[in-house]
Amino acid sequence: MAHNAPQTIHTDDIVSRSRDGVKCEALRLSNQDMAWWCGARFGMFIHWGLYAIPAKGEWLMHFSKVPAEEYARLADEFIPQYFDAAEWVRIAHDAGMRYMVLTARHHDGFALWDSPSAYKGFCSTRTAAHRDFVAEYVNACHERDMPVGLYYSPMDWRFPAYFKAKELPDNAALMKAQCYGQVEELMKNYGRIDILWYDGAWLAHQGTDADAAWLWEPVKLNTMVRKYQPKVVISPRSGWEGDFRCDEGGREVAGPIVGFPWEKCLNLNQPSWGYNAVQDLMSRDAIIRMLVNVVGRGGNVLLNVGPDRDGVIPSAHAERLHEVGAWLDRYGESIYGTRPGPFQPVDNCYCSTHAGKTVYVHVLAWDDEKTLSLPPLAATVTSCSAMSGPAVPCRQTDRGIKLTVPPERRQYPVTVIKLTLDRPIEAAGQPPG
Repeated sequence: MAHNAPQTIHTDDIVSRSRDGVKCEALRLSNQDMAWWCGARFGMFIHWGLYAIPAKGEWLMHFSKVPAEEYARLADEFIPQYFDAAEWVRIAHDAGMRYMVLTARHHDGFALWDSPSAYKGFCSTRTAAHRDFVAEYVNACHERDMPVGLYYSPMDWRFPAYFKAKELPDNAALMKAQCYGQVEELMKNYGRIDILWYDGAWLAHQGTDADAAWLWEPVKLNTMVRKYQPKVVISPRSGWEGDFRCDEGGREVAGPIVGFPWEKCLNLNQPSWGYNAVQDLMSRDAIIRMLVNVVGRGGNVLLNVGPDRDGVIPSAHAERLHEVGAWLDRYGESIYGTRPGPFQPVDNCYCSTHAGKTVYVHVLAWDDEKTLSLPPLAATVTSCSAMSGPAVPCRQTDRGIKLTVPPERRQYPVTVIKLTLDRPIEAAGQPPG
């Protein structure tokens, strides 16, 4: 994953970036096939590999200029004695997460599965661990009916051609062949895969993924993927535009509803994606506010954890996720299976979601001591209440809706107000915002 980002991302920027990528409509999933993913709203990202051993983040090899031969020796120490994929799935389930994505292979080139295509045999079954961690993870997800995702990086720092592809065509061909072979293994050998999350198709850490499409030929690559996994949801980072768009990093989200599927991926432990000896966790309230801000703009949140060298998600991380799960146990109906709107978000104030005849207003701040003013609705509000709480005074006119909740009755970090309408939003012809 990349590093360093501005403090706020505006959704107009996400829309603008969506124009990147080779177009191939035939590869895109239908709205029906995307419905489960769009309704899931919250998932677990897992960055785990050799970089968990030095505990300085997943970019250690590149940032510290560690020679490939020296870095490869970490595989001699990679014997995660407490790895338990079922425990990972349990923690995700407890957090209210509805899908998972594991880094099957990051930019360092180490594959967490039995990979005959791995350059120089650099994979977990042919080194000290002698285990296929992808198989164990996929099986654990399937046993709990957890949608399963695999992250794969086409790039590999071990190949000089990643930095000089045109100057070293033979080496670039080796790197490309590894990519095609390993993607085929992942899509062919592990049963149903629900998400293929590419990352790092760009070359020499420059330009965009689309700029490197001449090398990877992403339409050809993903046509192969569809052969084995016709319904897999594919990220945009292979050079093809993908089934959804993504924004990476902990930047706060502002701006209007996004009109296509998108995902916000960020770290629970903010210093790095991979396990880090430096611990600085997002607070429960920050995670919840991020979640409602993203979902209210039509996106999903993919929150990352970095298990340690033994394969254990740190207890403090699991506890923080449990806290978020407890909030979702109470307010999840306002998140899962909803669509954004009908009100356009007001930055740092409120956003909304809806399902059928119900609108959920997520209030982050109030107009004054007691009230929140909303735009008019084409449907009539028949009841209004705080979720899991008493009725909320609601005054609806042609000019808008006013909700009144005194400070002592608000919920933190977000007050969730449930409006029941006389007919569904769609039946009322109400566009978002």
